Amino acid sequence: MASRQGGPDTDGVSATDSHGVSLTNAPADPAAATDRRQAASVPPREPSRYAQTDHFRRRLRQTGRYLSLPLVAHTIREGQLRFNSADGWRFAAVIDGVRLVTVVSDTGTDSPVLVTGWTEVADRETALARDRWSRLDVETITLRSALASESDRQCPGEIRPRTVARPFELGDHRVSTASGDGFVECHDCGGRFRSKRALVEKSCRR
Repeated sequence: MASRQGGPDTDGVSATDSHGVSLTNAPADPAAATDRRQAASVPPREPSRYAQTDHFRRRLRQTGRYLSLPLVAHTIREGQLRFNSADGWRFAAVIDGVRLVTVVSDTGTDSPVLVTGWTEVADRETALARDRWSRLDVETITLRSALASESDRQCPGEIRPRTVARPFELGDHRVSTASGDGFVECHDCGGRFRSKRALVEKSCRR
């Protein structure tokens, strides 16, 4: 079956997936909070210790991002952990052909926090063959990745092969595209865009 997107915020509620992993929005244990972490500290692999930034909560609710608390929890527990100079510590795990990346911060706060996250297609054939992802899911993730890879650059060549009939949220718009179109179109204001920068810089007129 196809994955479900977005969903309500889950403050203070545990979430569990088929792997039996859970993630809550509870703050870190008070005793742990007194131990101020250093910049080089490796973030913990216990999902329940992480709080959520407002930015992360918004991404959880957006259609087309394919983020959920159970998937994030699985990534923290089982994924590869690497430090990136641009945005800090990243957990990454490939689930049925799709890579989920979770960015966390472990300094300057009383508890570690979930900063942001995204999905990208790691193995298209595997993703299409699995029940977790529909073809529309895979096309949406691929299109969003193309727009995000170089946000300032127009990319009609990457948009044109995609067929994404169900609108997904990007910037202030809900966009989709048809095969052969070199642009994404907002379902609310009719705007047509060929780059992520154009999308995020122009407000929707709905």
